[in-house]
Amino acid sequence: MRHFITLLRNEIWKLLISPSTYIAAFLFLLVMGFLFQLILLEYASDPKEENPSITFFRLFFLPVFFMVPLLTMKSVAEERATGTIETLMTTPVTATEVILSKFCAGYLYYSLLWMFTGSFHILFYSFVQEDSLFDPYPIVGGYAYVAISGGLFLSLGIFASALTRSQLIAGIVSFSLVFGFIVVGSFLDEMALPWIDQPRWVEILANHTDVLQHMRDFSSGIIDTRAIVLYASCSLAFLFLSILILEYREGGC
Repeated sequence: MRHFITLLRNEIWKLLISPSTYIAAFLFLLVMGFLFQLILLEYASDPKEENPSITFFRLFFLPVFFMVPLLTMKSVAEERATGTIETLMTTPVTATEVILSKFCAGYLYYSLLWMFTGSFHILFYSFVQEDSLFDPYPIVGGYAYVAISGGLFLSLGIFASALTRSQLIAGIVSFSLVFGFIVVGSFLDEMALPWIDQPRWVEILANHTDVLQHMRDFSSGIIDTRAIVLYASCSLAFLFLSILILEYREGGC
């Protein structure tokens, strides 16, 4: 891992000069700001006991659908299309260093964008100054879940980019993987036919992969270690697959 820091700096620089990076940032902050405003307007017209921060984090998946593909679709696909990945792999660097540098750069930027949304909560509580609404646990839990799940979503995006040399295809595959992971796990129970007895393993799978339920738990201050293990293990698995694909395709096989 001697060349990891150099590669990481290069990946961060490429993110900073890429138009898609700023498009993702603009769309993300626009969508999240709009959602936060709608939530506050809803609470103003119909007050609720639930902290508005909980509602805010439960909608986290909406910007993730477009932000992850925009951040990751160029990571490997563009370099393969231009031929720079072949040149890079002839230098004394490993596929592990290449993939991890791309993942860490994307993860740092992903985390930075979510940190900007912290200003929404700061402004809200500074103007409202209502002690009953100020509960740090939903905010801490919500951001903890964002950090944990973000690793998985970005690893899915990098995996999709490693499969092809087309950025468009990489973006579509990335969107499909993220969408499938969120939707299939969250709605597995609803998709079961009511007249067919649901196998026990389906119920267990639904409970362990329900992304929306995980967010509800974390934003309510309930930290489930099973969810942490799930996201961490899946992240490592897809990063490992990305490394294998890069080694196989650029190794002349």
